[in-house]
Amino acid sequence: MKQTRALTLTGGKLVAPCGIIDGNLRIAEGRIAACGDAQPQDGDEIVDAGGKLVAPGLVDLGVFAVDKPAFHFGGITRAALMPDQSPALDLPSRVSYIAKSGKLDLWVHPLAAATRGLAGTEIAEIALMREAGALGVSTGRGWIADSGVMLRLLQYAAMLDMPVIAHSEDAALVGDAVATAGEYATRRGLPNAPAEAEAIAIARDLALAEMAGARIHFRQVTTRAGLELVRRAKAGGQRVTAGVTPAHFMLSDLATVDFRTFARLSPPLRSEDDRQAVREAIADGTIDVISSGHDPRGPEDKRQPFADAEPGMAGAETLLAMALTLVTDEIVDMARVFDLVSTNPATILGVPSGSLEVGLEGDVALIDAEKPWVVQSARMAATAGNTPFDGQPTQGRVLRLWKGGVEIGL
Repeated sequence: MKQTRALTLTGGKLVAPCGIIDGNLRIAEGRIAACGDAQPQDGDEIVDAGGKLVAPGLVDLGVFAVDKPAFHFGGITRAALMPDQSPALDLPSRVSYIAKSGKLDLWVHPLAAATRGLAGTEIAEIALMREAGALGVSTGRGWIADSGVMLRLLQYAAMLDMPVIAHSEDAALVGDAVATAGEYATRRGLPNAPAEAEAIAIARDLALAEMAGARIHFRQVTTRAGLELVRRAKAGGQRVTAGVTPAHFMLSDLATVDFRTFARLSPPLRSEDDRQAVREAIADGTIDVISSGHDPRGPEDKRQPFADAEPGMAGAETLLAMALTLVTDEIVDMARVFDLVSTNPATILGVPSGSLEVGLEGDVALIDAEKPWVVQSARMAATAGNTPFDGQPTQGRVLRLWKGGVEIGL
């Protein structure tokens, strides 16, 4: 699927590297040819943006399933797939297969399993998986408890200049917990773990990453203590980035009071103070990435007692709308939202997209940031509609989407 005719979007509000500007965008031969004062040329397809946002396609760092209809609905043009598959992405052949899937209307970037079978004991063949198409290495849903194994992993990844995407919860403290320790978990008799399990895991992994000189990305940092550790590490010059999903800046553990399993997540929802800390961290730059954590789960996984339900949320379709609430709430401006959902994840993965810069791939979304809609789990395009935002009024919809200058049907 190659662009055969140049495309110029006129009259849009461009989410450009310098901020939001009025102007035109031209895409030719699959790449951005001009941004701002771009003028249509003879033979161009011309699309009138009508004053709507023209933004880079979203780059979703850390999804658990390839779900094209949901990604297209949400304006996602690239997704980094977690290694927690069946079987795990711990062999070059499996990584190669995933790297070729989805093209050309959705690029899927596999993250190599850090250890064989994600068991946390034997380091996988990361160099061979990098050659097969892996753009990062991940510990998956779990934490590597053995500090020696984690250090060797970080040293190996540093040698290959690959980012390590880490889960940040001390497994020994978490055990079979499904909730954060506190009033709500206690009153409902839910297995719970202290929020400090996150900070303990982050502290150790930051120390090991500094020893190894490695790049480390904590996929979800959800507590005030954990965020403060990341903040200090950044101030000290360490190569660390942090992410979060919308659930942890939109919801607190109050959402679990009626045992709604759509709110059964990993890590679990935190206290209101931690939710506010996440919002503060987004505002001050401590958090670099907002991702969907897309993990569609059907009734067999979710229609269970809360403690037995599988964690996860179908997040691709709501990622953009939930991120835009940060603008409405005056936490960040519009340009910063697209740093969080497009530019920064693309930079971490090292892919030529995520920004409306000349020379980068023409992955572009036309967005009505004010279009109202209601999240309805039963009508979602995802393979399952397990969203904790079911029934919530919101705004912000993708109107049209292009991948490499070629339009994708929504």
